[in-house]
Amino acid sequence: MAFPGILSSMNWMAGVSPVASEQPKTILPRKINEFETTANGSTILWVIQDTYEGQTFFNTFDFYTGPDPTNGLVTFLDQQAAFNQSLAYVTTDNKVIMKGDDTSWLPSGTNRSSVRISSQAEYNMGLFVLDLDMAPWGCGVWPAFWTLGSGEWPWTGEIDIIEGVHNNQNNQVTWHTAPGCNLTQTTNFTGTIVQTNGVDNLQCNAFIDDNAGCGVTEWSRASYGPYFDDQGGGVFVMRWDENGITVWSFYRAAVPQDIVQGEPEPSNWGEPVAALSNQSCNITQYFANHSIVFDITFCGDWAGNSYATSGCPGTCEATLMDPSNFVNASWIINSLKVYKQVLLSGSVSNAAQMNPIMSLTMTGWMFSVVAFLHLVHFSL
Repeated sequence: MAFPGILSSMNWMAGVSPVASEQPKTILPRKINEFETTANGSTILWVIQDTYEGQTFFNTFDFYTGPDPTNGLVTFLDQQAAFNQSLAYVTTDNKVIMKGDDTSWLPSGTNRSSVRISSQAEYNMGLFVLDLDMAPWGCGVWPAFWTLGSGEWPWTGEIDIIEGVHNNQNNQVTWHTAPGCNLTQTTNFTGTIVQTNGVDNLQCNAFIDDNAGCGVTEWSRASYGPYFDDQGGGVFVMRWDENGITVWSFYRAAVPQDIVQGEPEPSNWGEPVAALSNQSCNITQYFANHSIVFDITFCGDWAGNSYATSGCPGTCEATLMDPSNFVNASWIINSLKVYKQVLLSGSVSNAAQMNPIMSLTMTGWMFSVVAFLHLVHFSL
């Protein structure tokens, strides 16, 4: 969510600069007989750790009420005030709603009320799967779904998974870190590296370039804004392990069946939209103890500084006064699920090469292990 104040000099859709052919591609985990495996042959399973959904969604989140560190013209409400003003609630059909105030006319210079929440749980690696019908958008609106390390920022890192401003159509994924973590151009992903003055922002270092971080803009116009909402929303996934941090997004009609069934298998999903590999960043060193954050702010360092070139009318400060400008500034969330990685020693591939019957037996055993781990989780 942290963002620079020099957005007028950035080219958000610039192409990736050519890279010498001799540079190696980042090696990702491989897939054998439908099971993802590590380089040493261990099989990777993703087992549910935490589920945030329905009537209990807000029970394990804290409401932030401090000033906006990105200088937004916003007042973040506490839980009771947000509930009382219907800026945070769960519908009877278990849709989780968080929104900016869209009913109050404001005098000039007055902040608009909104919500920012952080998970009580902290995570070190995992697979984070957000299913939502709507993400906020509109002139002057700046939402984010992100994770943030504990302690002094940015020494434990920040991962912006969904972020955009105004009526943009393309989501931006960004990492902000201490010095020394860099984006690797040769990593396979479908998005476009964000540039400043025609140069790729490869350094995630939050202390340079007015905290631009290292960002990737998604290619799909269904990844943010009106079109994402119009076609029924979708699913965003962030995978974080020692090999790197990768993000996928799927509009509603393209959500993989394994995600729908609660048995995510990232190796089935193709190239991610954005990826930070361990080739140029020690993931375990720069990212630790992250809580999950949702927020909606207004104007501020990004939406305010880019307003004049956004195609939105008037000024951001004037737009803030009229509540009708914020009817689309809402999160509508179906669920957020966090999966943990379980490594099982041994490879299914050897069994498959030796005997098809043994391969079938191993496959059944693997699914039995997954079912058992799920049962253990739900019984706790």
